[in-house]
Amino acid sequence: MKEWAKGFYQSRAWRKCRDSYIKEKFWLCERCGEPAKIVHHKKYLTPKNINDSNITLNKNNLEALCKKCHDKEHGWNKKEVVSHNEGLMFDESGNLVRV
Repeated sequence: MKEWAKGFYQSRAWRKCRDSYIKEKFWLCERCGEPAKIVHHKKYLTPKNINDSNITLNKNNLEALCKKCHDKEHGWNKKEVVSHNEGLMFDESGNLVRV
């Protein structure tokens, strides 16, 4: 979590909004139907909009996601390793393999 966002994500207002939203979605990922664990902001939060409740607490800007879909949204599950390790990638099980 980014330092500038910690206060918001630890706030009572966010916890209340997040909890009620995910319950409304029956704890199901809105993209794949798997169990949801994360309430994602469709319009990403920034230092400039973190105090705007029309963005941070607006249920129209929220989406219940499973970890896999949330990671995919943010590009955190890329299969290729981009670095000095050319010729390597992760397989579907997350194992590092040669290409």
